[in-house]
Amino acid sequence: MSAPDTVLVTGGAGFIGSHLVAQLLGEGRPVRVLEKPGVDTSHLPEDRIDVVFADIRDAGAMRGVAEGCDVVLHLAANPNLWARDSSEFERVNHQGTRHVLGAAREASVRRTVYVSTESILAPPRNRGAITEDTVTTLDDMLGAYCRSKWLAEKAASEAASEGDPVVIVRPSIPVGPGDLRMGPPSRMICDFCNGRIKAYLPGHIDLVDVRDIAAGIWTAAERGEIGRPYLLVNEQWSILKLFEFLSELTGRPAPRHRVPYHVALLYACAEEFVCTHITGKMPMATATGVRLTRRPLRFDGRRSAEELGLGELRSCREAIRESLGWYEAHGHIREGSGAVAR
Repeated sequence: MSAPDTVLVTGGAGFIGSHLVAQLLGEGRPVRVLEKPGVDTSHLPEDRIDVVFADIRDAGAMRGVAEGCDVVLHLAANPNLWARDSSEFERVNHQGTRHVLGAAREASVRRTVYVSTESILAPPRNRGAITEDTVTTLDDMLGAYCRSKWLAEKAASEAASEGDPVVIVRPSIPVGPGDLRMGPPSRMICDFCNGRIKAYLPGHIDLVDVRDIAAGIWTAAERGEIGRPYLLVNEQWSILKLFEFLSELTGRPAPRHRVPYHVALLYACAEEFVCTHITGKMPMATATGVRLTRRPLRFDGRRSAEELGLGELRSCREAIRESLGWYEAHGHIREGSGAVAR
C-alpha cells in the first residue's frame, strides 16, 4: 500500500489549525504547515511535520508551496474583527486566499478546502434560520473583516465554477483549549473571568468545539462535493447565557445590566479610534462585533451534518470548561481573579 499523500494546512499554527494538524497526524497523514514568517510554531510537533514559512500576501512566495501535496486546507487569515490598518484584511483574507487557490491549482491538488466564517451569512432582514442556501451580498457585510471573508469565499466559489476542486466550509465560533493567539471569543471569555465585563449586550452566537471544526474540515475534504458550502455549527447561545455559565464555573457574578445598542456602538467606535491612533492595542469591543449582535445569527446545519456524515458533536459546555483551565495555565486569566474553574 502506498503512503498517504501530504496535506498542506495554511495557518496550521492557529487555533483551529493546530487541532487539525493533530488530527491529521493521528490518522498517519504527512502534514506540511504553511505559516507567516516569524510565527511561533514551537507548540506543534515540528519533528513530525514539514513547516514552510511564506507570506500568503505575496503571490510569488506562494509558488511551489503546494507542490507534492494532495490536499490543501486553507485556514490562514486574520480572524479578528479589528485591525489597526483595516486594509490588512483585504490583503490577507481576500488576496491571500486567491494566492493560495493559485498555488493549489498550480500543484494540481485533488481537493482544496477554503475555511470561511459564519459571520458573512447574516443578511439584515433575514427572519428564518441560516442554512447552506442563505445568500448575502457584499453590501450586507459589516466592516472590513466580513467584507474580506465574503470576497474570499466568492473567489473560492469562482475557482470551483472554473473547474478547481474546491469545497467551502463555514464554521461558527470555536471554543475549547489551545487558542494561543486569543481570538475574539477567547478574549471575551477571559475578559469576563478577569472582571472586565460589567454589563452585557443582547445578541446570540453559535458555538462549536474547535476539535469538531477540525474534524469537519477534514471530512469535507474527503467527502464534500466540489463547489458546495457546508455549515459547521452546533449550539446557539445568547451572550448573557454564556456569561451566566461562566459565572457558574467561576463564582464571578454575571452582569445584570443590559447595555443599549447605540451606547455599545459609540463606546466601540471610540475605543477603536484610541487603539488605532494612540495605543495600537486590540480593543475590548469592536464596532463590527457590536453590529453583528443586531443580525439574526440562528443556524440550521443539519443538511451539512447529514451530507458529511458528521456524528454527535461535543458539548460546548465541556469545551468552555476545559478552555478555562487552559487559559489559567497560560496566564490569560489573572492569578487571584477568583476565576478558578469548578
